[in-house]
Amino acid sequence: MNKIIALLLVFGLISSSYAQEGFPVNGPKQNETDITYAFTGVTLWVDYQTKVEQATLLVRNGRVLGYGVKIHIPAGSVVYPMAGKTIYPSFIELNSDYGMPEEKKAERDFFPQLESKKEGAYYWNESIQPERNASYYFKADEKKAGQYRSAGFGAVVSHVNDGIARGTGTLVSTGTDRNQAVMIASTVSSHFSFQKGSSNQTYPSSLMGSIALLKQSFLDAAWYKSAPVKDQVNLSLEAYNAQQELPHFFHTRDLLEILRADLVGDEYDYPFIMIGNGDEYQRIDALKATKAPVVVPVNFPKAYDVEDPYDAFNVSLKDMKHWELAPYNLKALQDHQIPFAVTTKGLEEPTSLIGNLKTAVKKGLTPENAIKALTYTPAQLIGQDHQIGALKSGYIANFIIVDGDLFGDGKLLQNWVQGKGYELANNTLDALAGKYELKIGRETHQLKITSEGGKVSGKIAVNDSVNIDLSLSVDLPLISFNFKAEGSEEAQRFSGHIDGDSWSGKGQKEDGVWIKWSATKTGDLDAKEKDKEERKETVLDWKASMFYPFEAYGWKEKPQQENTVFRNATVWTNEAEGVLTEADVWIKDGKIKAVGVDLKVDGDAKEFDAKGLHITSGIIDEHSHIAISRGVNEGGQNNSAEVSISDVVNSEDVNIYRQLSGGVTAAHLLHGSANPIGGHSALIKLRWGGTPEEMKIKNTPGFIKFALGENVKQSNWGQFNTVRYPQTRMGVEQVYYDAFMNAKKYEQAWKDYNALSKKEKATTNPPRKDLEMETMVQILNSQRFVSCHSYVQSEINMLMNVADSMGFTLNTFTHILEGYKLADKMKAHGAGGSTFSDWWAYKFEVNDAIPYNAAIMHRMGVVTAINSDDAEMARRLNQEAAKIVKYGGVSEEEAWKMVTLNPAKLLHLDNRMGSLKPGKDADIVVWTNNPLSIYAKAQKTYVDGRCYFDLSQDILTRNELAKERNRLIQAMIAAKNGGAPTQKGRRRRHHLYHCDDLGEEHNH
Repeated sequence: MNKIIALLLVFGLISSSYAQEGFPVNGPKQNETDITYAFTGVTLWVDYQTKVEQATLLVRNGRVLGYGVKIHIPAGSVVYPMAGKTIYPSFIELNSDYGMPEEKKAERDFFPQLESKKEGAYYWNESIQPERNASYYFKADEKKAGQYRSAGFGAVVSHVNDGIARGTGTLVSTGTDRNQAVMIASTVSSHFSFQKGSSNQTYPSSLMGSIALLKQSFLDAAWYKSAPVKDQVNLSLEAYNAQQELPHFFHTRDLLEILRADLVGDEYDYPFIMIGNGDEYQRIDALKATKAPVVVPVNFPKAYDVEDPYDAFNVSLKDMKHWELAPYNLKALQDHQIPFAVTTKGLEEPTSLIGNLKTAVKKGLTPENAIKALTYTPAQLIGQDHQIGALKSGYIANFIIVDGDLFGDGKLLQNWVQGKGYELANNTLDALAGKYELKIGRETHQLKITSEGGKVSGKIAVNDSVNIDLSLSVDLPLISFNFKAEGSEEAQRFSGHIDGDSWSGKGQKEDGVWIKWSATKTGDLDAKEKDKEERKETVLDWKASMFYPFEAYGWKEKPQQENTVFRNATVWTNEAEGVLTEADVWIKDGKIKAVGVDLKVDGDAKEFDAKGLHITSGIIDEHSHIAISRGVNEGGQNNSAEVSISDVVNSEDVNIYRQLSGGVTAAHLLHGSANPIGGHSALIKLRWGGTPEEMKIKNTPGFIKFALGENVKQSNWGQFNTVRYPQTRMGVEQVYYDAFMNAKKYEQAWKDYNALSKKEKATTNPPRKDLEMETMVQILNSQRFVSCHSYVQSEINMLMNVADSMGFTLNTFTHILEGYKLADKMKAHGAGGSTFSDWWAYKFEVNDAIPYNAAIMHRMGVVTAINSDDAEMARRLNQEAAKIVKYGGVSEEEAWKMVTLNPAKLLHLDNRMGSLKPGKDADIVVWTNNPLSIYAKAQKTYVDGRCYFDLSQDILTRNELAKERNRLIQAMIAAKNGGAPTQKGRRRRHHLYHCDDLGEEHNH
């Protein structure tokens, strides 16, 4: 076999000479392009669904000439018998920065960078660089190419892995010819992400900012294209428009980013191919609904080292379950008929790919679909399936030669790229495995060498129970190793060379004396030593092992709507009937069917005896920052009206479940208070287990966050970070006036343009659609309502004056701790107040806060709510409402409305929720006591008539989770004892957002 490989290499080198055509040669020119190479008697996978036994493959000029069982072999062909071998098309990598320059982040200036420093006629933000053409940057790298070849890859799509709009990708081979020869197609793709990359600009500073920036850049490209008269040149926008017909790849960090990117793609007609993360099985139905192909890694996590119970404490249930279920990800995609390709993303070494794919095959992935994901699908996704991904006539001769079955015991022997054969280093290293007699001077030892996927390790057997590990380094034909003899603190060091089954060289013992050594192979390893992975595989029903969301307390099955009547309860209606005793509440089809005494109900209604219990509508948190991904503030600019919390709802946040346990059923998710004009809000119901879209309340009015005070003028940002305007309270006022006056001009510009005739429009540029200005116009036209972070009386007065002069009404002042000073003016203006019960003195501008604030605003006729602004406090909003009874003597019913009906009114949702009125949503809570009591617990919490929290079930769930953790811990200990590699656990810390948090915070 070694002779065949050598011959193949020689003729492979000759056959590649065609690629040098067009370049001058210093000396005689060789022209061997007419030679045909025939690989006979081989099992040939022409493509993922065409397998031919005893086939012949013909190659000439770097292309496939033909194939068949009885195909004619041209006279003069070089013939290679390949009995027992299998040929597959070489693999295709779609996600690489191979050959690209290393991107280094520019040094930060002393002060924050507000504007782009990129010179030239480019887009205003450095994160948007569609003009980057990877083919201009590409430079072949033999070392990296060799790594890809060793993993079976013959072609790679490479792009500059930096920024939100990253430019185009180029398709190159993993060969070693000139750059011009290895480049198969200069431009095959365009690439996007939500990561700003190396840009030092302050904007964007959050995930929602990245999403908004991408949306605006798409709009700008369309506007630039549609303008009949170009009054500027923008190379970035020209590049966008030139790339419209390319396949668009979106690089994500997690499965929720896939869903977010899909929404952007649908809105702006960019059908994305998603670069995934190996967690797609966790929301497989939602992924299926996107209809997007995915490129997924097979970077299955190592088992966690959890023998020490304190180490186990650092590993979440989610991470444990992902270790168990990640190998089923490809099967999940296969079972749901989602088109997928495979990438080496996340692997420590590309050569680990085949081993992990073998594991996936054992878990249920078919070999055919594995081959398809490596060959046909990636070729088809980039529109290159006419020349790569198969071994049909005329296709590029990219193929691998395998000794046996690729997904069985087969080993990669060679990778032919553009008609040139390369022997694979990992194959040669694997051949080193075996038993050896090691002689060091007069000492003789038994040596065992194992090799898997290009990684070589060894042990010296001292006796039946003691083995000494060797530290080995192999760079054929050279070898070096060292070890510490039993009982010694000093290492013995040796080096030499390998000649087949015989090794020899010199080294130094502990005392530094030079000595000769040699090793001779005496046999192969025993079966269990040769392949530890041959132990029996456990195959799970992955679907049955799932829960939603993929977090502790997730559901096996989504709660169903109930037809239930609760009997004999104390019922807080929040309606004219007030508090009823010994009354009934009937819910059906997600709605409140009836409330009263001795209700007559359907025969199939479930009866629940609620005697001694209290039933209320669900708590609505008017000011919350839970369930938000990667940043609550977009503080890079003073006006970020274009961003939206709705784009970054995090359905996997365990605080959703925790707040259900406190009777919360809906929440208003607000932007933070880093700038005067923040971003759009999101109104959600706490539908634990749903996707972000399923959590959002449909057909609601729009809201936006404004802010006043210390945060927006950057009082606490530090001396050298405060370069962004405004920096004074009077500057804050000017920001509002500028924004609204510009919005009026913007709206008028569109009115004027739309009034033009068709002929006039043909020679007139349309106004640029501006997401920021669109939002400001919505506010002016009462299509979006303002919730304003506020503390100080003078600033509150100022903003009401701004609103009055601009012709709109402020909806809600939140925090509003000096509301008691101007409640009469708030009432006259029409603004509500959403406040804290008894917070004060935590910063200078709240020194005048008093606990009677809510009661005073309420008595003045201001719609008053109590909010949390805090993930922990939201679980106790019932007790926060109770404080208003103590401070100000507000009745229990009116205090209760401050966390139910009043926030519903402020959010314009009181026609749907906030009270127990027939026809409203069945968002109800069953309490064990008076809901304003510190002893009250939420026994059951319903959203849309579904029971999302049950106190008795919660206790059972805790026990089940403890058992599941223990099962997984035992499985990981067994894996470690079986020789599986392990990793140390790292606790994921869940960041709890507050109004003034800046930048992206990740959940760890």
